[in-house]
Amino acid sequence: MNDHQYHVPVLWEQVCRYLITDRKGIYLDGTLGGGGHAEQILKRLEAQALYIGMDRDADAIAFSRKRLAQFKNVVFYHGVFTEMESAMQKAQVEKLNGVLLDLGISSHQVDEEKRGFTFRSDVPLDMRMDPQNQTLTAQDVLNTYSYRALAKIFRTYGEEARASCIARNIVQAREKAAIKTSGQLVELIDRCVPARFAKKSYARIFQALRIEVNQELDLLTKALAAAVKHLEPGGRLVVISYHSLEDRIVKNFLREQENPCTCPAELPVCVCGRKPTLKQLKPRLITPDEREVAQNPRARSAKMRVGEKQ
Repeated sequence: MNDHQYHVPVLWEQVCRYLITDRKGIYLDGTLGGGGHAEQILKRLEAQALYIGMDRDADAIAFSRKRLAQFKNVVFYHGVFTEMESAMQKAQVEKLNGVLLDLGISSHQVDEEKRGFTFRSDVPLDMRMDPQNQTLTAQDVLNTYSYRALAKIFRTYGEEARASCIARNIVQAREKAAIKTSGQLVELIDRCVPARFAKKSYARIFQALRIEVNQELDLLTKALAAAVKHLEPGGRLVVISYHSLEDRIVKNFLREQENPCTCPAELPVCVCGRKPTLKQLKPRLITPDEREVAQNPRARSAKMRVGEKQ
């Protein structure tokens, strides 16, 4: 596998433009993946700069070590991005000039069948981002969660209109045999969804399971707060999301950090004393252009937002 087959970095030109404020600065990449963004950023940094690359996927860390071997100013950390303080301690730094979070799942993780993320092949369901340290799998969720819990996950994390029907089919089917493969799950979804809508429902249900297994939304909220805490004034937080649930969390977080005042609207002046910690940079929403989408169709749903520490 060559460097560009692992994961094509989305919006990399915009990431470099908005993230880098000091070419000698300290930057943390909480979702290193295949190192695509890291490579482009490091090319633009000076040798005195430091780049901290984190990922909860050990395969991603191993791949990026090889891809970025030419750069001597990179510290690698295997762990989830909520552990950025530990990563900073390993790198012996106290503040950051920029934090990058490229959310979602990498092309490599989807395409590698043994990881159990895909519905395009009949493979054992797993979906753990960090198989070494996580125990809960997609099979566990499907075979042990209650009907109500499953329906809630599919409705909340997948925004699936037929969540109740699909959850009911799963509970009934597992009484006869455990649900272990993506093919079994696809068949159960098919019983509830017309054929013309099936692929969208597959994507929603598999997304919901992945989010539940990896606790992605809860961890994102914590990581955003940690990033703001560790940024230097003038430092940037750059976040790329791929579905409405993630983007809503990021958008609301940036809005609250920019305008944290809790005073009633009728008060002429603020008395709560809460000061802005971030300023959103414009445009507030950055998306790939037609050229990038044509070259990398998986970039189509990407949404990038940027906040600057005050």
